[in-house]
Amino acid sequence: MTYNVGGIDRVLRIAIGALLIVLAASNIVGWWGWLGLIPMATGLFRFCPAYSVLRINSCGSSGDKGSYCK
Repeated sequence: MTYNVGGIDRVLRIAIGALLIVLAASNIVGWWGWLGLIPMATGLFRFCPAYSVLRINSCGSSGDKGSYCK
């Protein structure tokens, strides 16, 4: 699988997704807080379908041998 989410982008997606899920589970925000599953999943799987459509890659340059996105 080709990865297109990397580095800080991944960490932010997981953190924001988890925060939204916790807020939804504790009834602080409404049902929309469960939408936090989407950024959390894209961060965990390191793949975002919207990035593919828009041809965005936050993994860095493809020639970077030190990159963990392969």
